[in-house]
Amino acid sequence: MTRRGEQIETAMKHLRHCDPRMREVMRRVGPVTMKLRRDRFATLVHSIVGQQVSGKAAKAILGRVKALVAPGKLSADSLSRFTLDELRSAGLSRQKASYILDLCDKTESGAVRLDRLGRLTDEAVIDELTQIKGVGRWTAEMLLIFSLGRLDVLPCDDLGIRNGIKQLHDLDDMPNRADCIRLAQPWRPYASIASWYCWRSLDLK
Repeated sequence: MTRRGEQIETAMKHLRHCDPRMREVMRRVGPVTMKLRRDRFATLVHSIVGQQVSGKAAKAILGRVKALVAPGKLSADSLSRFTLDELRSAGLSRQKASYILDLCDKTESGAVRLDRLGRLTDEAVIDELTQIKGVGRWTAEMLLIFSLGRLDVLPCDDLGIRNGIKQLHDLDDMPNRADCIRLAQPWRPYASIASWYCWRSLDLK
């Protein structure tokens, strides 16, 4: 078993032991199938494209952006060759196109060093990434979970997480940030894995 696999196993044992409600969700959802996206630049592009649009729309736009750079891959070098209007032709809003160009500019200039993120603390990663226009705390947290594989991230501003916690605890009202932090305390230090189960729990019938 890989080190990552061992970490997931340890996290699942902890969550089953510390939270009976989560244990039932885990039984119904099954094992963690989260796959890490190692390309940090592409992960950020995906997140920017997906802001405030449906998953279907984001997939279509992303496909057109990838077609622009084909046969190359999404990178600062490949995307910075396009003007804002050329990026907009792929279906991006003016704002999102400007965000992607700012991502290119900051990574190419070294203002943001994606290659060093693995050596930073979670909060330092968030501070580094939020220098980029259009990248807020939520986007940085998604990269922490799905690219860097950090185990103890709780994206309290994510509607899916809040809905998952509301459903898990059978709450009448949507929990706020403070409620989420309090209710998730037993999950520490494996809040990322619990968050993944919260998202998956919303698909259960």
